[in-house]
Amino acid sequence: MEWMCRPDSPVPEAAEQLLASVPEWFGLPEANGDYIEAARSKETWTVKGEDGGVVGLTLVDRHFPHVAELHLMVVDRQHHGQGVGTAMVQAIEQDARQRGVKLLEVKTLGASHPDSGYARTRHFYEQMGFLPLEETDLWGDQNPCLFMIKAL
Repeated sequence: MEWMCRPDSPVPEAAEQLLASVPEWFGLPEANGDYIEAARSKETWTVKGEDGGVVGLTLVDRHFPHVAELHLMVVDRQHHGQGVGTAMVQAIEQDARQRGVKLLEVKTLGASHPDSGYARTRHFYEQMGFLPLEETDLWGDQNPCLFMIKAL
């Protein structure tokens, strides 16, 4: 199936459902609450399934005219490995280029943490052309934050 990713109105209820479908990635209630709250106001991109339900969601921040950040990207577990994430990144990249954005950024759990799920996440972003930039303690000592960037 070819997935279509489009800008959407804020959908905090979809964010909540999607986050709950992958607790091994998004298992911190406080962080999930922050993501759900962010889904009320941030630029939102969605992929919808055949039934019209949201199967993938990305929230985008635009810190400067030349930078866009994938603030949250989440895909329903049942749709992992089917191209939903790829469709989201490609659509957002195309839109960003049209707006004159030069860099796309994402933050994820760093490689110094042994989590195998986030190893898959980093691999996905690397396959999409993102490069590791810096690992910091932004999220605390137990959750190293890896900044990844992609030149557009």
